[in-house]
Amino acid sequence: MSDVLSERPTDGVHAPKRTPAAVHPRPRRRGLPRWNYAAGLGSLIWLGIVGLPLYVLVAATFQSRDGYIDDGPLALPDRPTFANYRRVLDSGFPQYLLNTALVTAVCAALVIVLSVTVGYSVVRTRSRASRRIFQIFLLGLAIPSQAVIIPIYLVITKLQLYDTLLAVILPTAAFSLPVSVLILVGTMRDIDEELYESMALDGASPTRVLLQLVVPLSRSGISTVGVMSALHAWNGFLFPLILTQSKSNRLLTLGLYDYVGEFRVDTPALLTAVVLSILPIFLVYLFARRQLINGLMGMGGK
Repeated sequence: MSDVLSERPTDGVHAPKRTPAAVHPRPRRRGLPRWNYAAGLGSLIWLGIVGLPLYVLVAATFQSRDGYIDDGPLALPDRPTFANYRRVLDSGFPQYLLNTALVTAVCAALVIVLSVTVGYSVVRTRSRASRRIFQIFLLGLAIPSQAVIIPIYLVITKLQLYDTLLAVILPTAAFSLPVSVLILVGTMRDIDEELYESMALDGASPTRVLLQLVVPLSRSGISTVGVMSALHAWNGFLFPLILTQSKSNRLLTLGLYDYVGEFRVDTPALLTAVVLSILPIFLVYLFARRQLINGLMGMGGK
């Protein structure tokens, strides 16, 4: 009996009960990754859906017109040739590319400057007029360009801008502004209020706050707006079709008609022009895709 009592703790604290698991803990086994056959099959199907048109697009550029008609679009080119690329580059394609690049750059610059200033005024101005302006910009999301193409044509004609690149730039930038303002307003609202107050205490003017605080913290949203407006301008078709006429002011989307005749279509040359027109904007998207995705996921977030 005395031996049992002597084994009890003398400090009044009961000793924890020891379990076999605590004495000899079992090592955790890392489970082997299980193959998700359904996801793998779906990925292969999606790869085929995306890869087949790309293969047809690229393979046709290395075929002659007769070989494309005889062998079909899925056949590998027996005798690869660069004649289609030489023909496209020797035609008016470089001028179309230059016009499109100019329209895209000016549209993106206009949209960035205007959307940044409008978004900053909406976020920092606590007035009813500011809210009304923001609502008017959001209303532009519900108006398709096809519904107002006739009024736009009349306005451009009255301003004597018809058949100029400026006639394409102005409406293209205007229809890119609503979603751009929406993204940048969400970006600027995520900036901490304390940062605005600290710069106000330092005596910073609104212009200094915009340039030194808002613009650096809104780079993701600004990149998103720039890429989206550039894509919209590069792929634009309706405004160049209606508001331009001469070949010197033609853009890439209209330049593809040069390879479509009244009774035949030169498919290899047409697809070559498509490939060359895709490459520049694809490179822009390739380098800015991360900012674009981050801006869209967080409506611009920091």
